[in-house]
Amino acid sequence: MSKPKVVPGLPSRDQILRFIEESDQPAGKREIARAFGLKGNEKIQLKALLKDMADEGLIDGGPGRAFHKMGGVPKVTVLRVIDVDDGQVIATPEHWVAEGLPAPRLRVMERRGRGIAALGVGDRILARTEEAGKGWVAHPMKKLARGEELVLGVVHKEGDRLWLKPVDKRERHDLPISDVGEADVGDLVLAEKAGRPPKIMARVTEILGDPFAPRSFSLIAIHKFGIPDIFSEAALEEADRSAKQPLGEGREDLRHLPIVAIDPADARDHDDAIWAAQDDHPGNEGGWQAIVAIADVSFYVRPGTALDREARKRGNSVYFPDRVVPMLPEILSADVCSLGEGADRAAMACHLTIDAKGEIKAFRFARAVVRIAAVIAYEDAQAAIDSVSSPASNTPFVLSEVEGRAASESPEARTSTSLSANGPILDALKNLWSAWSLLKAARDRREPLALDLPEQRVMLDEKGRIASVSARERLDAHQVVEDFMIAANVAAAKALEKKQAPVMYRIHETPSREKLVALKDYLATFDVSLALGQVVRPKTFNHILDLIEDRLERPEIMTQVLRTQMQAVYSPNNVGHFGLALGSYAHFTSPIRRYADLLVHRALVGAYLLDPAAEETRLSSHDTNHMEELGEKISQAERRAMEAERETIDRYIAAYLSTKVGELVETRITGVQRFGFFATVEGLGGDGLVPVSTLGAERFHHDEATHSLIGEESGERYHVGQRLTLRLVEANVASGALRFELAEGANHMPGRRLIRRDGRRPVGKRGRPANIRHQGRR
Repeated sequence: MSKPKVVPGLPSRDQILRFIEESDQPAGKREIARAFGLKGNEKIQLKALLKDMADEGLIDGGPGRAFHKMGGVPKVTVLRVIDVDDGQVIATPEHWVAEGLPAPRLRVMERRGRGIAALGVGDRILARTEEAGKGWVAHPMKKLARGEELVLGVVHKEGDRLWLKPVDKRERHDLPISDVGEADVGDLVLAEKAGRPPKIMARVTEILGDPFAPRSFSLIAIHKFGIPDIFSEAALEEADRSAKQPLGEGREDLRHLPIVAIDPADARDHDDAIWAAQDDHPGNEGGWQAIVAIADVSFYVRPGTALDREARKRGNSVYFPDRVVPMLPEILSADVCSLGEGADRAAMACHLTIDAKGEIKAFRFARAVVRIAAVIAYEDAQAAIDSVSSPASNTPFVLSEVEGRAASESPEARTSTSLSANGPILDALKNLWSAWSLLKAARDRREPLALDLPEQRVMLDEKGRIASVSARERLDAHQVVEDFMIAANVAAAKALEKKQAPVMYRIHETPSREKLVALKDYLATFDVSLALGQVVRPKTFNHILDLIEDRLERPEIMTQVLRTQMQAVYSPNNVGHFGLALGSYAHFTSPIRRYADLLVHRALVGAYLLDPAAEETRLSSHDTNHMEELGEKISQAERRAMEAERETIDRYIAAYLSTKVGELVETRITGVQRFGFFATVEGLGGDGLVPVSTLGAERFHHDEATHSLIGEESGERYHVGQRLTLRLVEANVASGALRFELAEGANHMPGRRLIRRDGRRPVGKRGRPANIRHQGRR
């Protein structure tokens, strides 16, 4: 056996990591101590050092108290078989603890004839692992007792047999149930998946309840995506202790300023608040002073603590129509850290000096104490400004009181208080709108990507059932808050760059050439040109959209422009933010619900020594050295949350539409594939498939360049953006899947009787192919 070279004496962190990585056998405390010749007190120091490394996320314990590098696979570990593809067995670690990283898929090198039977899905093995190229392989040592490959699904009955209908849309086949336990038909269950293809069975292991109960929709997503929704006792105890600590000495006192928080009426927490006043300093005539106050989460959540580990594992809060799975325990996220009205709160204040052109002339950051003058809903803020700007309006403005309202209450349940037309809150709003007019002018000159994409809002009734689904109204109030937040985010990135400190950037890369070529070919079908020789900027796409502003194809082209864009991610390597047309951009404004913002806050505290008495609130050395890995983890957590939220909305919409099966609905085509096209219900959302087999007897050709299905005989074309009246034929509440067919129904079957065995169509009297389409077809 080869052994890594070591130097006697207490090793450093890097030396321990190198030894663990290079060792060809499990490396526990005993093996490390022996390798470095440690004795007596040095062994005690090693034990403390290994504990620190585990707390910092550098290493993790494996079987037999051996260690491995965090994010890696133990050299000897228990694996669970998850797939058998063309004879190749794929397994993952049974216990995966690298927070935020997906469990690796290992290729299992089966050893037939050596006492280990053929492996099937759900089997557990003890295996020796090793890296091979860009992946991992596993060499089975012995087969263990059966484990669980859990599938989330609904029990249903066909004939005399029970089946499991998986809730995952990607699972195309139901599974026969070998043991239903105490579950009944219609129950939402977790089941063990076992066997080898094609005979994979399911055994029910846990009953979750009624899948049609509204609160089950988010529960399905939480289970399916493995979203952590229960805080450890250690984290909850830590949050309670942290919430009771005093705000600390030396904070800048901003309680005298009428700082306001403008949020959605149904907001569960309040990260940010803003204030602005005309700048009376010489040299900035016509400019403004502004403050963006953000919850000082870094003061309460310290690096390396149980609370921090829980927040990192989540990466962000996940918002469902009926609940929120918070990144932080409720005592912090909804109370102590939330910038509620009338309470003293710890804040990170970003002071901005805005010149007359709307450019940020200067900025500084400080730990502060604030007392929010009012928490105002977007609609109320907009109504207040509109009442002032409309001379004909004599109706006194009424400010809705959102503070203290439960998330489940409807907007109608809120109480209201009158607001004087000359009151300080209204004056504060007027100042914000005036300062924003300059920021807006600067944004218009910058020309960020302008995609008018409506956001769906699901409203629930008192029983948790869907009451309505509608597009959120886009108000100036939304843009006011957004532009102030963007200004603070840019200032945070530039402030850290100025100190050469680590920055967790929010990056958005320029579209790839492959996507641009595809868009160019697509636009050509509309006689719109896209020159690839130019430097592509956001305004390039804005110009394209302006060209078709009054045409019916605008939604279709806007969809394709969106699909051309890259996914925004977190990274310490700055490439700018293409969509916002910004060179440096970081997320600073939502540390209650995003871990990336918490990292930026810690970096600012350390770079500018904002609180010398609280060194433990700064960015840790471990995080400083692992920013790239952290960026990947929180980007993955963000995508997980987005998928879970989107699928949950789909389930609510499917439930809403389940009473309308058989009815005609107005739709728009959102995607085209060779097997059919996807359409979404106008004004509601929810994608459903129209299989190509239901479009008629003729063959349909998939034109990738134009994102179309084209009938080879009739020339009939179905393309992205096209509006159609379709019939809803299925609304699967468990999976959120919809299925449509043409208004006249699936009419291909009669015609197919006329197709000859050689595949050619019968010839009519004049030598042309006979028209074999159903008479009711348009």
